[in-house]
Amino acid sequence: MSASIESEEHRMAAQSQTYPALLLIGDGLGDRRVPELGGLTPLEAAHTPTLDGLAAEGESGLLDPIGPGIRGGSDTGHLAILGYDPYQYYPGRGPFEALGIGMQVQPGDLAFRCNFSTVDESMVVRDRRAGRISEGTMELASALNGMQIEDVTCLFKESIAHRAALVLHGPGLGVHVSDVDPHGDGVPILEAHATDAGDPGSEKAARVLNAFVRRSYEILNAHPVNQRRRGEGLAPANIALPRGIGMSPHLPAFNPLHGVKSACIVEVGLVKGLGRYLGMDVIDVPGSTASLDTDTEAIGQAVIDALQDHDFILCNVKGPDVAGHDRNAAGKVAIIEKIDRMIDQILRAVDGQLILMFSGDHSTPVTYGDHTGEPCPILFWGPTVRRDTVTSFGERAASAGGVGRIRGLDVVKILTSYMGTQEKYGA
Repeated sequence: MSASIESEEHRMAAQSQTYPALLLIGDGLGDRRVPELGGLTPLEAAHTPTLDGLAAEGESGLLDPIGPGIRGGSDTGHLAILGYDPYQYYPGRGPFEALGIGMQVQPGDLAFRCNFSTVDESMVVRDRRAGRISEGTMELASALNGMQIEDVTCLFKESIAHRAALVLHGPGLGVHVSDVDPHGDGVPILEAHATDAGDPGSEKAARVLNAFVRRSYEILNAHPVNQRRRGEGLAPANIALPRGIGMSPHLPAFNPLHGVKSACIVEVGLVKGLGRYLGMDVIDVPGSTASLDTDTEAIGQAVIDALQDHDFILCNVKGPDVAGHDRNAAGKVAIIEKIDRMIDQILRAVDGQLILMFSGDHSTPVTYGDHTGEPCPILFWGPTVRRDTVTSFGERAASAGGVGRIRGLDVVKILTSYMGTQEKYGA
């Protein structure tokens, strides 16, 4: 490819310079062997000339975002990859989701991520994603926003597709509350309860949460949007199911910690919220859908533009995770191929003057349909990156690479060393 390093002399001359970095995450990238792909993983089956070329010029390995065998989420995975130990800093998923879609989470507020879901009259979940609803969610959210329960205001806002967020604003709320969402279809919704016995704040929060869910069903089940959906043979989005409770976290800002100016170009509110908490410039991209039809060319151009005045870019493409959850092997292959073309687009635009890390935040195998604990393949490439003997990029090929097997907490340290911006430790 045109952005490749042409000679060892060029490589040696590059050692004393500093370079910007792109930390690119294919959400849910890792996978298992898929029978319909001839025993290959989607990454191995995909046509990825750019990634294969970069693997031949760079250094590969395996990444355990949190730790070996741990089934992480996108929130905990991104936290770890950005250098924040989730066992120390993770506040629950809700605050990231809420802040990521522009909601305010004040001290003492409780925040939840939510799904618009479909339940029957017995409160049995029929579709946790309401047919992956994509239209009418703003009207549905407006019908719930501002609801008053006791002395608590329920703030509710739609996100992308079936996703939304809930913030409970009021005095004396405790955070030790169980989920209402049963995390599966064909089972009844759950009753929230305080998980810390004798904590009046958590008992109050559980009581308010249960009342909100009941009222959400009463309001949404009769809403015109859902009447129209039933008429069209679509699943009604007739309840809001909260989960991932959390309070506003206290995270050290990313830029002063690493001496960079960073930007966050991601597709889902969850990771946008994390970027905002860390003080990154969050850049929205028109045409970014967080699904298989996302405009990767527009995302690539946003990265190119951001590199004009930022030297550290976090970029996430959600599609591989969506395909994994949907058990869609062909879809996962296709979105990986789109990411491969996007990487080529970026590197050509910057003439290869970039340190690239490409990996996943967790594995989402299409044969399992959810996150698993297998490591993700990881690739480092750029003018200062050492070469190993790997010549293609995939789960099995990367396992032989010079990076070895690392954890998420190692990634930014490796990147800033290759960037030439890391301070020396010790005398």
